[in-house]
Amino acid sequence: MDEQREGGSEPAGGTDRGRPLVEILSFAGCPNQLGAVALVERVSGEVDLDPKIRVLDVPDQEAAQRLRFLGSPTIRVGGRDVDPHAEERSDYALSCRVFRTETGIAGQPDERWVRDALLREARGR
Repeated sequence: MDEQREGGSEPAGGTDRGRPLVEILSFAGCPNQLGAVALVERVSGEVDLDPKIRVLDVPDQEAAQRLRFLGSPTIRVGGRDVDPHAEERSDYALSCRVFRTETGIAGQPDERWVRDALLREARGR
């Protein structure tokens, strides 16, 4: 898998030569960034996909607002947050993110959300 690191770039959906684009947005020093990358890589392998992974640094509050950043880490597949409840939110901030999963509060999104997002993007929806 390719991993591309960028700073302050505007996220964009879509694919690269048929590969789903996965963006992991975080800020410097986020304790859950590496776990988010590992989660995407593991789930991608389980569903036999080779996404293009782009890690984006969100450097400040202005960038958090512009990027619609709900906290670190944020995982987007094809430009859409993997959290099915993210569309309901607008609390964009340079902060740590917690997820309400079926197993409780976590620093990573539910693995099922990542799997569903990857499969949906691979099917072109």
